[in-house]
Amino acid sequence: MDINNSVALVTGANRGLGRALAQALLERGARKVYATARRPETVDLPDVEVIALDVTDAASVRAAAHAAPDVSLLVNNAGIQTGTDLVTGSLDSVRHELETNVFGGLAMIRELAPALAANGGGAVVNILSAMSWFGVNGANSYHLTKGAAWAMTNGVRRELAEQGTLVTAVHLGLADTDMAAGWTVNKLAPSDLAAAVLDGVENDSAEVLADQWSRDVKSRLPLTPEEFNTAMDRALAALTAA
Repeated sequence: MDINNSVALVTGANRGLGRALAQALLERGARKVYATARRPETVDLPDVEVIALDVTDAASVRAAAHAAPDVSLLVNNAGIQTGTDLVTGSLDSVRHELETNVFGGLAMIRELAPALAANGGGAVVNILSAMSWFGVNGANSYHLTKGAAWAMTNGVRRELAEQGTLVTAVHLGLADTDMAAGWTVNKLAPSDLAAAVLDGVENDSAEVLADQWSRDVKSRLPLTPEEFNTAMDRALAALTAA
């Protein structure tokens, strides 16, 4: 897919990765970028079309899709991390993460799939995480949602293939955003993530492993669960000790 002259819609475009993606799209020649946020007044990028959007609200999703009939690239970036565990944490918090990180993205795909088909197929990008593949105490709800979003991405890729829509899963470790502000480790710059994502789309890639951390985690998936957990414990300890 050619980013130049495309029409993109980015969810959660008011800060962090979403803002960087919207800016990178403009820099690569996107004809129009719809920048969405729950609080549209917080979008500060010039030259974008701002749309109010709460991905957990069906009416809001429908309204956003109606406002963007010319979209050819959907970037599902909006997401939350509540720091909730699965057994002892608040079930309401787990549900809220699922509604945002899984069902919100799916709702956007369902509403915009007809527009993508009408506009030549286009592409869907789902911003996932290396935590699609591993859990850690204190954030296992996030792991659940990103694992489910990975499965959702794989499913819609098959379903949208007939209409010629590329579906790209993006995995990364820690990026230098508000969500990772408490981690004093090396982090991926949002601009580098945006470049990797758009390179992947232009190369028709089904998957983008945006940093070495995500590549290392995926390489361990053939291990047994016991071996995998041991390897991840060591990797996390080394990361925090660095």
